[in-house]
Amino acid sequence: MYSINKKFCIAASHHLELDYPTPCARPHGHNYEIEVFCRAPELDANGMVVDFKLIKERVTDRLDHRNLNEVLPFNPTAENLARWICEQIPHCYKVTVRETPDNTATYEV
Repeated sequence: MYSINKKFCIAASHHLELDYPTPCARPHGHNYEIEVFCRAPELDANGMVVDFKLIKERVTDRLDHRNLNEVLPFNPTAENLARWICEQIPHCYKVTVRETPDNTATYEV
């Protein structure tokens, strides 16, 4: 089994739609730290699990310097964001999204 992981950052804004009053309902931004984990039993024709560039493009091009509420079809919590990122990348089995130094969400298949 081969495995890789890639770390990168995006800057994005959002607001949360929750069933209780919270300051997070107001527009605000984060410098998200994202880590993507992929694995495959065999390498592709190029000798890779997944190209690191593809991983970054699938996320950065869609989300960096954007309002997440405008580009995603769900409430952009860190948990939902981790799941969505995982679904965008071939062979991805785990994604960690760090919203702040103290708040991290992980999605794992």
